Amino acid sequence: MANIKSADKRNRADVRKTERNRRRKAEVQTAVRRAREALADNQAEVARVEVMNAVSKLDKAAENGVIHRNNASRRKASLMRNLSVVETDA
Repeated sequence: MANIKSADKRNRADVRKTERNRRRKAEVQTAVRRAREALADNQAEVARVEVMNAVSKLDKAAENGVIHRNNASRRKASLMRNLSVVETDA
C-alpha cells in the first residue's frame, strides 16, 4: 500500500495501462490466430485479408510498446512468408 499520494496515483494508472495492454495483446493474438487458420485452409483471398489485419494489429501493438518491435517484425515476416506460399499454390 502506497504511503504517498503520487505513488497511489501511479499505481492506479499502472493498473489501467496493464488492462489496456492486456486487451491489445489479446487482439493481436486473435488476429494472428485467424490469419494462421486462413493460411492453413489454403484460402488465398481470405488469408490475404486476415494477414493484412494481423500485420496492422502487430504494427500498432509494437508502436504502443505492447510487444517489442523485433517480435512484431518476426511475426509479420512469418505470416507474409506463409502467405506467399499459399498464393503461389492457388
